Amino acid sequence: MYEQQTPFTLNDYIVLSHFLNTFLYRTIQDQILDAKTATSAPLFVSIHTLLLCLYRRDCRRQFAPPNHWLIRDIRPSHFLADLEKGKKHTQILLQKMPHIIPHEDRVQLFRKFVQNEKAVLGLTESACASPSSALVTVHRDRIVEDGYRQLAALPPHGLKGVIRVRFINQQGLDEAGIDQDGVFKEFLEETIKRVFDPSLNLFKTTTEQRLYPSPTSHMQENHLALFEFVGRMLGKAVYEGIVVDVPFASFFLSQVLGQTQQALYSCMDELPSLDKELYRSLTFIKHYQGDVADLDLTFSVDEDVMGKIVTHELHPGGRARAVNNDNKINYIHYMAYFRMHTQIRDQTAAFIRGFRCIVNPDWLALFSTPELQRLISGDTSPLDLKDLRKHTQYYGGFHDGHRVVGWLWDILAKDFTEEEKKLFLKFVTSCSKPPLLGFAHLEPPFSIRCVEVGDDEDIGDTVGSVIRGFFTIRKKDPLNRLPTSSTCFNLLKLPNYQKKSMLRDKLRYAISSNTGFELS
Repeated sequence: MYEQQTPFTLNDYIVLSHFLNTFLYRTIQDQILDAKTATSAPLFVSIHTLLLCLYRRDCRRQFAPPNHWLIRDIRPSHFLADLEKGKKHTQILLQKMPHIIPHEDRVQLFRKFVQNEKAVLGLTESACASPSSALVTVHRDRIVEDGYRQLAALPPHGLKGVIRVRFINQQGLDEAGIDQDGVFKEFLEETIKRVFDPSLNLFKTTTEQRLYPSPTSHMQENHLALFEFVGRMLGKAVYEGIVVDVPFASFFLSQVLGQTQQALYSCMDELPSLDKELYRSLTFIKHYQGDVADLDLTFSVDEDVMGKIVTHELHPGGRARAVNNDNKINYIHYMAYFRMHTQIRDQTAAFIRGFRCIVNPDWLALFSTPELQRLISGDTSPLDLKDLRKHTQYYGGFHDGHRVVGWLWDILAKDFTEEEKKLFLKFVTSCSKPPLLGFAHLEPPFSIRCVEVGDDEDIGDTVGSVIRGFFTIRKKDPLNRLPTSSTCFNLLKLPNYQKKSMLRDKLRYAISSNTGFELS
């Protein structure tokens, strides 16, 4: 008799994934066979496919301990040096198993790829000197429309270069400041904030407030062209390292990364990130002990569109095909595929087309779906105040040793909760998460300016400005004035409060009421 086999335990999966990870690494690194021959061998392909299944399962719902997928023998600096020298085994390792390198090093490599491409394309000149710069004129009340009209037809090369923005205010007058940093950042962030607003019906949100293309976006004129434009704008943000608070459903990010075309991909695995209720219903059908025919299901789905019921067939003739015990597994996968792919196929394709014309798909392959989300929206780790303070610039008489500045850092460190720290970061940068590689990579750098000093006197954090600020800053306590921000410049505008308690109360009120989030 055969012994009854017990199912794999969690520890078994951890041990198996470690073994497969190490085995494939050794096969390529030690060049047991010629790299090209080894990676195309059926055994290698099968093991590699199984390894990726385990890795992506861990990305969806973590089962392995931290740093489990890293190869401890690898020194990232040496690995990247070998990559720079064009060594074949490092290129193949990066292509087949990028997860064996720490995420931060892959982000640095991504940024290096961008800089190298800019150098090759001749896009590293200053805004004024660059012949590749594009000037966009947008009205405050129609940022998306004006941006789309002027940028949608721009070739990818033009979008990757410098884009200068001129804002027209509601009175029809030019606003001060035309550059490639703060004003463009404001334009990009405001555009992204508006196009991803579910009220526009280009995107919808899951119950967990994660974005994905709206199946009814066709009610918006030129919706596919808009999706391509949105993809380009988000691609530009990632290309320039500008983090934006745009949380996507992981099934959609899987499609952006092209993982749905790979072996052993299952729609059912991804379905919970779109619709947990549907996933539970389909799982119920899968394990139903009675006759599924009693549920009176067919291979079709009804949808309420503007008060009208529209029936979609999951495959030709599906309306007349009943679901039974023999075909219920097919029905489950057809339904999941319809919801995540068929309904939004054209929208997703247009978005990906726009995104990938800015960001090279080979660079995207460096990341898993949660890592791509972090590349878009910043780090998930707590706010590092020491790092932020180290890379802060001061204006208007403020300096790191100033009384008000000292209070500010002390309040953030000791009085604010982690949630309030996120609100503070969103208040000053428009994104609640820090840059992936730290605040040294925040563009423009975070700065604090005393609003008691006029702009014409505000020449930066120099000895002269500090002395002038000392004499210029008024001693009158600004009782009714709140801190404000210019998120386009990552700038906190702070009154010269005379009491620490007043600074704490005013700052807490400002960040909680979103008074500074409207870009100025």
